[in-house]
Amino acid sequence: METKANYVLIGAFTILVTAVLLLFALWAAKYSSEKDWQEYAVVFNEPVTGLSEGSSVQYNGISVGTVESLRLAPEDPRRVLATLRIQSDTPIKTDTRAKMSQSGITGPPFIQLTGGSPQAPLLTSVDHHDKPVIRTEASALQNIADTANRLVARLDEVLSEKNIQHVSRTLENIDSLTGSIAAEREDLRAVIVNARASSAELNATLVDAHGIVRDVDRDLASKLPTLVGKLDRTLDKLESAANGANGIVNENRAAIHSFANDGLGQVGPTLTELRALVRDLRQVTDRLDSGPASYILGRDRPKEFEPE
Repeated sequence: METKANYVLIGAFTILVTAVLLLFALWAAKYSSEKDWQEYAVVFNEPVTGLSEGSSVQYNGISVGTVESLRLAPEDPRRVLATLRIQSDTPIKTDTRAKMSQSGITGPPFIQLTGGSPQAPLLTSVDHHDKPVIRTEASALQNIADTANRLVARLDEVLSEKNIQHVSRTLENIDSLTGSIAAEREDLRAVIVNARASSAELNATLVDAHGIVRDVDRDLASKLPTLVGKLDRTLDKLESAANGANGIVNENRAAIHSFANDGLGQVGPTLTELRALVRDLRQVTDRLDSGPASYILGRDRPKEFEPE
């Protein structure tokens, strides 16, 4: 009986040790697995149509992880929160960007990571959250969709009822114009013939004018050296006259200075005396006109005898 009890204890102990070792192995494997991966958060401001949990995450075309989870942002359902499980040795930098991409036209969508300059620090060294946030940028599909939406909006504006009416009236005016031109075909032919004749006459006139201008240019070119020589001699004479005048001024600078100071100061009194002299001369001439004998002899004019 005691032998059977020992066997039971030994078996129970063996089972317990095996379970502990198995749990330790599972924990060690999970711990090792978690150290090999790093989780990141990504916030998309656009629809992630076709993306699902388990979708691939690529860095410059190389698969580095998968999408762990997808959910709507509680405070803003227009945004999508994605959790990425990426290999821990992947150099995710602060300037790394995430965007939606697609392999081919019919391929499944995935998340493409781009950027990451060498001088930028690692995101985990700056963002110390459990899940560092990778910033996003608009995908090519989103850009195409936005461009298509803008084009459709502009086409709607161009093809509005008002513009269609304008186009219809413009086409009617063009139709009327072409009809009028067709009706005046003979007149247009005459106008074209006259235009050709006028062009020929204008061409002949231009040829004559060119000949005249060439002759004038030749005559001017032949006379130009003589004119230049005369101009040079005239300039030499002007320079000589200017030098002579400058020498005269320098030689008589003292006299000019004396005249400016003294002579001009006496001009005023001289003009006053000259006015008095003119006034006296006017008085003398007036007296001579009225009675020259009395003025010259210095006595009154003798009275004429008048018979009684």
